[in-house]
Amino acid sequence: MKVILNKDFATLGEEGDVKEVAKGYARNFLFPRGIALPFTPGMIKVIEGRRAEIDARKEQKRKDAMGLKERLENLELSITMPAGSNGKLYGAVTNQTIADELAKNGFQIERKRIELAGSGFKNVGKYKAAIKLYENQSSEISIIIIGQEIKAETHEAKPSPSRRRREEKKEEASHEAVSQEAVPQETAEVPVQEISPAESTPEASAEQPS
Repeated sequence: MKVILNKDFATLGEEGDVKEVAKGYARNFLFPRGIALPFTPGMIKVIEGRRAEIDARKEQKRKDAMGLKERLENLELSITMPAGSNGKLYGAVTNQTIADELAKNGFQIERKRIELAGSGFKNVGKYKAAIKLYENQSSEISIIIIGQEIKAETHEAKPSPSRRRREEKKEEASHEAVSQEAVPQETAEVPVQEISPAESTPEASAEQPS
């Protein structure tokens, strides 16, 4: 069935446009939300009464698109992505990636309006992307993809339990050898002086008869 758009709607068109849609979609979604009106003589007159206002808004959109086109074409977008030493990216730069980077630079542009060659950019380098603006206007932006090389982390191999045990035994044997070298092997004998009975104690001398 035919409907008249009562306001701009991204997936269908702009205010005042006449579109062909499914009946269920119109009755259950477009009409209840005020997005569209039935295509009847009465509703056509309502829209035509707003035609000058609608046309003025469209002209302003054209001017805004021209200004945006100039700003985008003067922009050089730099995107840093993880990459290998050969320049191949870990992943790809897609229209969503570019939309996110444009947002960081103050440009709110839907990803579906950004057109790339193929499914995305997969290597470092310089590229171009087309952006659809208002009506038939479009802009081309320059993109530089810079690779950020990711170096693989090296981990020292841990010794196996059996090797670790052999090393521990080797260390223990080494410590024992050092301890044995520190202790003298033979102890010098200390001479024992024999004491005669007469010289043993003063008491023994006092008991001897004079």
